[in-house]
Amino acid sequence: MRWRGRRKSKNVEDRRGKGPGTGMAIGGVGLIIAIVVLLMGGDPSAILQGGGGGGGGGGGQQQPYKPTPAEQELADFCTVVLADTEDVWNEQFRRMGKRYKEPKMIFFSGGVRSACGFASSAVGPFYCPGDQQIYIDLGFFKTLKDKLGAPGDFAQAYVIAHEVGHHIQHLLGWNEPLDRARGRVPQKQANALTVRLELQADFLAGVWAHHAHRTKQILERGDIEEAMNAAEKIGDDALQRRSQGYVVPDSFTHGTSAQRAAWFKRGLRTGDIRMGDTFNDALYYEVSPP
Repeated sequence: MRWRGRRKSKNVEDRRGKGPGTGMAIGGVGLIIAIVVLLMGGDPSAILQGGGGGGGGGGGQQQPYKPTPAEQELADFCTVVLADTEDVWNEQFRRMGKRYKEPKMIFFSGGVRSACGFASSAVGPFYCPGDQQIYIDLGFFKTLKDKLGAPGDFAQAYVIAHEVGHHIQHLLGWNEPLDRARGRVPQKQANALTVRLELQADFLAGVWAHHAHRTKQILERGDIEEAMNAAEKIGDDALQRRSQGYVVPDSFTHGTSAQRAAWFKRGLRTGDIRMGDTFNDALYYEVSPP
């Protein structure tokens, strides 16, 4: 992905080394299960609560966080991608006669508190609608590459654009069907609505890529393949097979590998925000089940 030498977003806060302690400890299979539930967005509040008992800053004197050159380069990359999303969505909202409110991105390490509660790094990147901020422990991208087999800078950009997609949904009220149903419908039905919301965020990530490439020529050879590979590796069916050896479709919260790839590709191909109605569109049913 072409990103060097371009504008960096100012909507970034670096809390690395300033976290509230270790909080929830999730590792090994627990990490994979947490990613199944929360990876790349959704409402993390159900899992984020209850982890705050161990935190509080640790009590000792904190040393200033000193990122390695590789970590700083990754942080710079993320700020450029966020700036690209700002450019795209400011323009798209103007076309709709609306004003775009840019989200803030929070870098953290270990754990973080948000308006949605406490989060361990193990939950992966997430968007909190309560404060309209995106939270990322940059160490997640090593997990994406080494544990999940999805390397590449455009795979990382896809993750960020997906989280921004949840912000778009929040601003436009597209998350309201799930919000109205939460707590009032059986879990199976709530999961199905969550899947549709997540696939819509994948679609919006594709819309971003379409317009960012149209205006800035960001894509290089192999970038789309990186995004498709990431979608394949983090589909609920793929993650469940990896963590438990079998698939339980009724428990899906993000969609299958095929569904995620299909909706991202639709956004990338059309660049038309009107084509992303995952709650009613036939594409949801046309993609083969796991």
